[in-house]
Amino acid sequence: MKPFTFERATTPEQAVSAFAAQPHARFLAGGTNLVDLMKLGVETPEHLIDVSRLPLNDIENTADGGLRVGANVRNSDLAAHTAVCRGYPALAQALLAGASGQLRNLATTGGNLLQRTRCPYFQDLSAPCNKREPGSGCSAREGVNRDMAVLGHSEHCVATHPSDMAVALAVYDAEVELLGPEGARTVPAAEFHRLPGDTPQRDTVIRPGELISHITLPPPPTGARAAYRKARDRASYAFALASAAAVLALDGDGTVRHAALAFGGLAHRPWRARTAEQVLIGARADAETFARAADAELAEARPLSDNSFKVPLARNLAVHMLTALAEPPHRRT
Repeated sequence: MKPFTFERATTPEQAVSAFAAQPHARFLAGGTNLVDLMKLGVETPEHLIDVSRLPLNDIENTADGGLRVGANVRNSDLAAHTAVCRGYPALAQALLAGASGQLRNLATTGGNLLQRTRCPYFQDLSAPCNKREPGSGCSAREGVNRDMAVLGHSEHCVATHPSDMAVALAVYDAEVELLGPEGARTVPAAEFHRLPGDTPQRDTVIRPGELISHITLPPPPTGARAAYRKARDRASYAFALASAAAVLALDGDGTVRHAALAFGGLAHRPWRARTAEQVLIGARADAETFARAADAELAEARPLSDNSFKVPLARNLAVHMLTALAEPPHRRT
């Protein structure tokens, strides 16, 4: 590990100011991703700003009936919170699917959003990687790409974003509150992460020195049901091969009044399925409609040499989950 300096911030404003004085700094909270990357030599910050003790660890009700979650709320606490379990079950399910209990006890809400890709070539200093060294090439395109993207990738990067929580936040139309040198701003969670394009080293739209302060969740639609499902190689502590989060509300005649769908494990960011949602709204809530919606969304998929299985896997996840959500409560298992 390379030497670095360290300081502990006591207020969000102090943290932002400290970063401005040290342009090669990183914010450190739970450290469950950053410290690992420092050990590998992938991340080499010259200065660490500890934000783990900032007063950003509350979960509060908002005036409109939503929730405001501090960036330092631990994943375990967020998953177990009564208001989350009742109003945002897909978020609780995604958090519990995301890692081991030990990691959830340490990982923070803000840090979860900022975790880097788990692409093995990104973590291997001997392999070319445009995300780690822009212009060096993408080893995964012609290498082992079973876990890589099928949507939204570019010739420069085919990595996927690993967060389960981020998929649920996208489907709930959450917003990310940021505090930076230019003041505060808010970004929709579905737009917080970027597609790689020709600048894959930029995972998010966050600007230098900006700190995530809160996540805001709007009130869930009246009568909506929601779920998160994840397909992975093993049941414990594995990243998604494909995942899906959905929020579904029906009218009395069985047509879809509200639909939100997002995929994980398929792209460089959580993939909000806007095309599928357009198919669903106003249509009959049945397996045929759900299959048609999923097919419409996944029609633009561009599988690589080893991951074409992800397309039917994601389709089946979405159809099965939406079908279960559309069943009357007494029939669901």
